[in-house]
Amino acid sequence: MKALIQRVGEASVTVADQRIASIGPGLLVLLCVEHGDGDRDVDFLARKIGNLRIFEDDAGKMNRSVIDLGGSALVVSQFTLCADLSRGNRPGFSGAAAPDEAVPLYERFCAQVSGYGVPVQTGEFGAPMAVGLINDGPVTIWMDTRSLLA
Repeated sequence: MKALIQRVGEASVTVADQRIASIGPGLLVLLCVEHGDGDRDVDFLARKIGNLRIFEDDAGKMNRSVIDLGGSALVVSQFTLCADLSRGNRPGFSGAAAPDEAVPLYERFCAQVSGYGVPVQTGEFGAPMAVGLINDGPVTIWMDTRSLLA
């Protein structure tokens, strides 16, 4: 499971010219479920992201989590994070889990993050989305459970 986490001042998702989700300060999480991912990946990633200390404390150090901040999370399904660029210039996405495998893990991830007291908004799984954000910092963190849990 892969995630690109961005510390944001605000973020939103629009589908078919309708804003379907928006948050203020918190995290935008672009999430990719790959073949073979399971509950262990979800649980680890949700706990890690909820407790990730990337918000500044009173001394200006990155020492607070989204939980500490009382911030929100906008979680957007993003299968293109598993792009295979090993051949040619057109990415392949065969590593991404099919929707019947990915949706339950995506939903479990959102529920886990919410379970840490972080309000969660979501994009629309599989839909063309316009994602808007104001990256705060900028702070952008890459996580891949295959390397973190190895």
